Amino acid sequence: MDNATTSTNAPGLHASTLCEAFQRTVERLPDQPALRTPGDEVRLTWRQYARRVRRIAEALASLGVRRGDSVGIMLANRPEFHLIDTATLHLGAIPFSMYVTSAPEQIAYVLDNAACRVLFVESRFLPRVRGAATPWLEHMVVIDGDEGLTLERLEAGHARGFDLAAAARQIRPSDLATVIYTSGTTGPPKGVELTHANMMYAIRGCDSQVRLRVAGSAVSYLPHAHLADRLVAHYVPMATGAETTTVADPAQVMSALPGCRPSMFMAVPRVWEKLRAALLTGFAKEPHERAEAIDRAVRTGLEKVRAEQRGEAVPAEVLREWQRADETIFAGIRERIGLDRADWIISGAAPIPTDVVEFFYAIGVRVCEGWGMTETSALGAINRPDSIRIGTVGPPMPNTELRLDVDGEVLVRGPHVMRGYRHDAERTAEVLSSDGWLRTGDIGRLDDAGHLVIIDRKKDLIINAAGKNMSPANIEAALMNSSPLIGQACCIGDARPFNVALLVPDPDSAATVARSHGLCGTSLADLIGGGFLDEAIAAAVERANATLSRVEQVKRYRVLPVEWLPDGDELTPTSKLKRKSIAAKYADTIEELYADS
Repeated sequence: MDNATTSTNAPGLHASTLCEAFQRTVERLPDQPALRTPGDEVRLTWRQYARRVRRIAEALASLGVRRGDSVGIMLANRPEFHLIDTATLHLGAIPFSMYVTSAPEQIAYVLDNAACRVLFVESRFLPRVRGAATPWLEHMVVIDGDEGLTLERLEAGHARGFDLAAAARQIRPSDLATVIYTSGTTGPPKGVELTHANMMYAIRGCDSQVRLRVAGSAVSYLPHAHLADRLVAHYVPMATGAETTTVADPAQVMSALPGCRPSMFMAVPRVWEKLRAALLTGFAKEPHERAEAIDRAVRTGLEKVRAEQRGEAVPAEVLREWQRADETIFAGIRERIGLDRADWIISGAAPIPTDVVEFFYAIGVRVCEGWGMTETSALGAINRPDSIRIGTVGPPMPNTELRLDVDGEVLVRGPHVMRGYRHDAERTAEVLSSDGWLRTGDIGRLDDAGHLVIIDRKKDLIINAAGKNMSPANIEAALMNSSPLIGQACCIGDARPFNVALLVPDPDSAATVARSHGLCGTSLADLIGGGFLDEAIAAAVERANATLSRVEQVKRYRVLPVEWLPDGDELTPTSKLKRKSIAAKYADTIEELYADS
C-alpha cells in the first residue's frame, strides 16, 4: 500500500448531506479527476463534473422537476449516471435506478410506485420502456439517441442562473437520497427509501473500518440499481474525491482494474471465483519451473493463513518463505490484476466459499467478507483488513445494535436503517418495529469473538420430511468448495426424504480441464454424460459430503450443461439463487432425481 492522505482530510466526510459533501469536494479538489471510462475516452475533473451537474439541474428544473419529485435512470455503467443522479439530488428530487434487464411489467411497476416524472434511458432499452408507460411519466430523455428529447438537447436548453451551492444548502439530512428497488424474487419489488443521513452514516461507517483515501479511485460496474455500486463508486467518491472508472460491461471489470487500480473495491463472490479460476489457469500455463515456484508459494501462503486463522503463531520459516514469495511472486500478481493499491477489498451480496477467501488471503489480497442489506444502507457487519476471520462476516459496524431473536434471526438497529418501503406501510410494519429494530430475514450466530456468521435466509431453510432443519447455503458452499469445476449449486430437500442438488459446471474451469485432456473447444453438453468431467464432479460431491452431517449430504444430483448468468432465470443481478424460479424451471429434473430413488 503506498502512502496517501487519509480521511482525516477527506473534504466531505463530515458533511450532513451528499450534496454538501459533493460541494466540499469540488471546492477542495476542482482539478482532480472525477469520472472516466477505460481508455480515457471520457475524463472529467471535479470542476467539470460540477458544471455538467449544474446544467442538468437547470434543465430538469425547467422541465418542472421540484423537491420530492422522482427521476428514473435506466443506464448501463457510464459517466452520465453520476451527472444525472447528482443533479437530481441538488434539486431535492429523488433519483432511482432500474435494472437494465427488467421486463416491461417490472419497469411499469417501478415507474408507478416511484411516481416517476422524468426518465433517463439508453436508446437500446426504449422498446421495453415504451411498453411500460405510466400516468406519472411526463418526459423521457434518451442519452445516446438523436431523436426526441436527448441529453444533449436537454442541456443545451437549460435555463441559466441555477445556484448549485445554494440548492445544496436547502437539502436536509432527512430528505430522500434514493429509492432502491429489491429484485422482487418473492413478490413485487419493494422500494427501499434511504435518506441523505443514511448514506452519510454509511460513508463514515466505511471510513471507521479503513481510512478512506482522499482522491483515491473506484470502479463502477455493478448495476446502478444495486446499492453497493452507489455506495462504493458514487457516494464515497463524493465525500473523498475519488476518481470513478465506469465499466459498461460488467464481464470486463477484471480487465479494467489495472487501468484504474482502485483504492476500494467490492465484488460479489462469483467475480472472486472467476478471478481465482483465471489465475490458477494462468499459473498452470507458466514454464514448469515457474509453475512449481508459484505452487509452492501459494501452499506456503495457505499454511500461513490457516495458522493465523487458528490463532497460532506462524512458524518463522513459513513467514520468511511467504515474505520472499510476496516480493518475488505475489506483488507482481497483485499489480497485474490491478489490486496492488487497494486499501479495502470486499466480498458481499452472497456467501463466498472459504477456499476462495483463503486463496486470495494467501497471495496478499485480503478479501473482507461483509454482510448488509439494502434496508441497512448496505452495512451491517464486516471484517476489517487487519482482523479477518474467514467464515464470518465480521463484527457489527460501529453504532450498530445487533441481536439475535429466539429463532436466530438477525435484528439490527442504527442510523443506517431505512425509512421504510415506498408507499407500502404494511410490508414496512412487517420488518420494522416502532422502536427501530429491523427484521433482516437472515439466520445467524455470533462466534466467541463477536463476529457474525450468517447461516441462511430464514425463508430458505430446508425442513426435510423427518423434520430436520438445515441450511441449503451451507450445503451449496460445501459443494462449491470441493472443486473449482462446480460453479453453481442449488440444494433441494424441503419436505423431502433426502437432499438432491442441481450442479452447474464452471465453464472456465471445465474448459481448462478439457484442454488438458486434448478436448479444446468441446461444449459443456459434450463434456457431460460420461468421462473425466463426470468423474471429477462425482469425486467433488463425495468430498463435500464428507464435510456434512449425514442428514445434510446430497444423495443424488444432476449436472446441467448450461451456465447460470446474473439476472437470468436462476440468479439475481448479484448472483443470488432464485430458488423458486429454479424449482419451477427444473421441476421435471428434480422429480426425476427423487423418482430414481
